[in-house]
Amino acid sequence: MRDPEKLYPHDYLMKPIIKLIPDAFRPNHFTIARMVMTPVVLLLLFFEQYDIGVPFFIFVAFTDAIDGSLARWRQQITDWGTFYDPVADKLLIGSVILLILLQHVNPILGYMIVLIECLMIIGGWYKRRQGHKVQANIWGKIKMILQFAGIMMLLMALWFGLDLFIPISYGTLILGLIFAIVALLTYSL
Repeated sequence: MRDPEKLYPHDYLMKPIIKLIPDAFRPNHFTIARMVMTPVVLLLLFFEQYDIGVPFFIFVAFTDAIDGSLARWRQQITDWGTFYDPVADKLLIGSVILLILLQHVNPILGYMIVLIECLMIIGGWYKRRQGHKVQANIWGKIKMILQFAGIMMLLMALWFGLDLFIPISYGTLILGLIFAIVALLTYSL
């Protein structure tokens, strides 16, 4: 398991941004904001408003880096945040994967990714109800990075008409699915 309080290399890169965030904003506020903004991202992408939707998706996904770094720098890590931050990620990434793959590439891959994500949430919820601490581990983080990269390549292919990115995106998402299975088997979120 990852130590949620340990600073990571990306936290040092995020420090200048973290300093700009007023003290009134807590890491969990960013997690909740990501959950609230996810339907807006989906609507923009569904209606193929890529000029707004893709940058907005990047912004919303970036709130994941902000909330984690903010929590570690300010020592504001909570049990709620360690559980619901990965859930917010799954809502954003999983729903975008499902939407884009169903519309443009391979619905079976989309269903498989979402099924594994749902199993991870259900398993995490169950373990948490039993009193276990449930959080993301390195496999879950690698999976999330691969899924984000796969989505970005697919969105770039759709936005700019770069068909070369579609098979690369597909391969990246399959690799992300493999890491999702590993994360599921290691009781990660």
